[in-house]
Amino acid sequence: MKFRPLHDRVVVERVKEDTKTAGGIIIPDTATEKPSEGKVISVGPGTRNDDGSYNKLDVKKGDVVLFGKWGGTEVKIGGKDLLIMKESDIMGIIG
Repeated sequence: MKFRPLHDRVVVERVKEDTKTAGGIIIPDTATEKPSEGKVISVGPGTRNDDGSYNKLDVKKGDVVLFGKWGGTEVKIGGKDLLIMKESDIMGIIG
């Protein structure tokens, strides 16, 4: 299934965190917090100016980003758990 976000929205896939500590203890899924780091899967065209042109987004497909703990709306597209959020919910690009 194809999905293209509109306006200044961004589709992000959460990056999986290690489920094992440095000492080798396995952490169950119920005890882990959802990561606030993800990879940008798709971006919208940006916000529209009064003259009809677009302000492009600062993030692009493939960027690894940091976002707020409760940022975005969780959706399932093509069997993947993804987040749709506004670019303003993203705190920064990692790397």
